[in-house]
Amino acid sequence: QPVEATDDAFWDQFWADTATSVQDVFALVPAAEIRAVREESPSNLATLCYKAVEKLVQGAETGCHTEKERQIVLNCCRLLTRILPYIFEDPDWRGFFWSTVPGAGRGGGDEDDENARPLAELLLLAVTDLLFCPDFTVQSHRRSTVDTAEDIHSIDSCEYIWEAGVGFAHSPQPNYIHDLNRTELLKLLLTCFSEAMYLPPSSDSSNTNPWVQFFCSTENRHALPLFTSLLNIVCAYDPVGYGIPYNHLLFSDYREPLVEEAAQVLIVTLDYDSSTSSSPTVDGTTTGTAMDDVDPPGPDNLFVNYLSRIHREEDFQFILKGVARLLSNPLVQTYLPNSAKKIQFHQELLVLFWKLCDFNKKFLFFVLKSSDVLDILVPILYFLNDARADQSRVGLMHIGVFILLLLSGERNFGVRLNKPYSVRVPMDIPVFTGTHADLLIIVFHKIITSGHQRLQPLFDCLLTIVVNVSPYLKSLSMVAANKLLHLLEAFSTTWFLFSAVQNHHLVFFLLEVFNNIIQYQFDGNSNLVYAVIRKRNVFHQLANLPTDSQSIQKGLQRKKKTSEPISRTNSQDGVSMEGSRPAAPAEPGTLKTSLVATPGIDKLTEKSQVSEDGTMRSLEPEASQVSPDGNPPAALSDGEPWSGEASHSWRDRRHLSSTSSSGQWTPTPDWVMSWKSKLPLQTIMRLLQVLVPQVEKICIDKGLTDESEILKFLQHGTLVGLLPVPHPILIRKYQANSGTAMWFRTYMWGVIYLRNVDPPIWYDTDVKLFEIQRV
Repeated sequence: QPVEATDDAFWDQFWADTATSVQDVFALVPAAEIRAVREESPSNLATLCYKAVEKLVQGAETGCHTEKERQIVLNCCRLLTRILPYIFEDPDWRGFFWSTVPGAGRGGGDEDDENARPLAELLLLAVTDLLFCPDFTVQSHRRSTVDTAEDIHSIDSCEYIWEAGVGFAHSPQPNYIHDLNRTELLKLLLTCFSEAMYLPPSSDSSNTNPWVQFFCSTENRHALPLFTSLLNIVCAYDPVGYGIPYNHLLFSDYREPLVEEAAQVLIVTLDYDSSTSSSPTVDGTTTGTAMDDVDPPGPDNLFVNYLSRIHREEDFQFILKGVARLLSNPLVQTYLPNSAKKIQFHQELLVLFWKLCDFNKKFLFFVLKSSDVLDILVPILYFLNDARADQSRVGLMHIGVFILLLLSGERNFGVRLNKPYSVRVPMDIPVFTGTHADLLIIVFHKIITSGHQRLQPLFDCLLTIVVNVSPYLKSLSMVAANKLLHLLEAFSTTWFLFSAVQNHHLVFFLLEVFNNIIQYQFDGNSNLVYAVIRKRNVFHQLANLPTDSQSIQKGLQRKKKTSEPISRTNSQDGVSMEGSRPAAPAEPGTLKTSLVATPGIDKLTEKSQVSEDGTMRSLEPEASQVSPDGNPPAALSDGEPWSGEASHSWRDRRHLSSTSSSGQWTPTPDWVMSWKSKLPLQTIMRLLQVLVPQVEKICIDKGLTDESEILKFLQHGTLVGLLPVPHPILIRKYQANSGTAMWFRTYMWGVIYLRNVDPPIWYDTDVKLFEIQRV
């Protein structure tokens, strides 16, 4: 039956209960009942939502001084967290919170200005007030316990920022009750923002989330202190437990759930497509015409605006140290097992780090200024290597690679990679002695040769990263040099080259790597030169690649029997590092969320040329549409993923044969000729022409079978004046685009969906942004 809104006795029973937890609310209010009320007595559901919001507004106005008021606020908070997803899943209800409730003013209709606010805005404003409520979510600054409690409307919330760090020097005494209350309120905020999960992915990134839009606007008077509190609480967190190993076993950590919730709320508020807007440039002003002068600098989203305007060195240092400390946490686990609490929110941290670098170029330059960037690189390589065989972690693989692609567009990243790698994080890779560049190449080789089938779209990205850093690599180890040649060997088999329209791009990338190193870093790279000489037949085979129809058909017949993209043979893997576990596939039954396709590498990046003095200039937009073989990628239209034949799912793509699954594409002699003639082999052929006879002569003269003598000869050799004129260095820099913005949105919400299992906020609701699949 419809219940009157004035029947307080009836409605109060929903929140007057003294001891409930959010788990209790989820157990007491089953999904079926919420849906039944929604269908059969919509007026009751509407009244319940409205009454619960009203209680939160009252709590925010009075400042929650009594235990009873606090209990009511928390119960309403839990109830709304439970109900909101069922409002969002029904398109007819979705606008409900954005409507005003007629005659809702407590004065019975004379407070017209108050009534004009939609329910959603009242709810968000109440929650933000409650997040800075003395003695409820922050320490009171008042000493006395007299009735003159602080008036919640007059307090300056900037004095109540939750943690020291960016823009705030004072670290408040930790109080676990405040942490718990903050966590519950942030959970409700996250649930409000999750309306995005109930809309299908669209290429139109302008459909901003109205909840986030209002929350991050000037209407929210706490926007700055709240942004600062969330950022600081994440970056200041130390899971080891105040620096004492094993301390987390002695006391329960109330901070961790808060840090997770804060990280999730933060990345959702920063979900902003920087490619469509006038984005702030490095100095915080907008790039735009004189016409735009009327607008405030930077985006309307204040959180994005504040993030892009952080500029103090000590703030950057605090953020970078914090993120690096948390990302390294799973690695610390490996050499001091259980000494620190193992955090689970590394994916949220990677999204946050991505947003920082994407929206704040000064931060990006700061990260690359010192070798601190390696404290981010090593954990990312660890995650990539660990997740490579697990199909439920394909999203993690993508974001790790995207971050490295973004970093690799800057010269300093390549330079930093020359630092020797001495940290011995147990990883399932061959033992080697060398630099961080060697580590990167060895891990990338592992991903390509023994990763999951679904990672094939990332091969272009992985090799683009190697190309970008190659001109700066002073000395590759023998292990890494052999890995690069093994990749070339695998990618230049006739079967692989002829079996898909874009496979030859990978060979172009690898040749570009060898050319960059030979032309710009020949002196320290005798290992690579030696490996090239040893595998010279691969280059000769490429130069003599057959182009007649018969040979093409024969090449395709040699298709490997296995579905492995690349054979593992003749890659001397040797022994894996001590203490490492092999990368495991997903446990059967693991839940995963689907992802949208990522744009092709030609859409993801734009080419820049490095001039003599090291500055980069962007090549004309016409040039940036050209793929590595010099042809515009005619086969791909805008919205298509680059891999395989566009509209086909991965299951079909695996069977790309001479005619692809759609029966459209077949390699022809003209097609092979079109790119074979552009293979950049001149430099390597010249090198072989000069060095091979000399090396053979040494071997004959001295009867040598020992490679150390040959390496010594190559170390002191020179090719000055013998090689072709060095080509200009080309860097492919990441560029923001709406395709990646949509990918990040689906990935981020997928992570949040799967990570919120206790209570399972969105489980079994009709989510549209992605599909939930079982491995």
